[in-house]
Amino acid sequence: MPSLIRGIDQLSLLLARAAAVFLVLMALLILAEIFLWNLFGATTLIAEEYSSYLMAGMIFFGAGYCLREKGHIRISLLLHFLPLRLSRFLDFLACLVSTLFMGYLWWYLYKMLASAWRYSSMSGTLTRTPLSIPMMIVLLGATGFFFQLVAETFKTLQSIGYTDRGDSK
Repeated sequence: MPSLIRGIDQLSLLLARAAAVFLVLMALLILAEIFLWNLFGATTLIAEEYSSYLMAGMIFFGAGYCLREKGHIRISLLLHFLPLRLSRFLDFLACLVSTLFMGYLWWYLYKMLASAWRYSSMSGTLTRTPLSIPMMIVLLGATGFFFQLVAETFKTLQSIGYTDRGDSK
């Protein structure tokens, strides 16, 4: 199990690096649009649409790493006032519920992708981008986030038996 958790952690790091690339690409695309407009009165015609796709990819690709690094919003103030085992059990329960919810969300993202693929859905813009492409990117990021949630759920389950306050917090 520890090697699987390490593998998931490495996947989250890889996806976070890809999210950073998406951020750079989005910035370059927006800058190109600004310069083209201000210097030549021209437009790329794709900056807004593709920046949106890159933003969605960036959010989903970075979510697992953010979870791994405990960067998501948590309300942990009350946990410090509870007995250690209860605090860790509630942490495990929150991870489990989040994992189940993400599994449900993943399933619906998959169904949306399958539908877009089946019907060859295209964006309503001039580019006519096949919607399966950005949906695939979002589903890949959601998969990484789901795996990281599974890993965090197992980490919190393992921590329930520990007694030292500083070992997992």
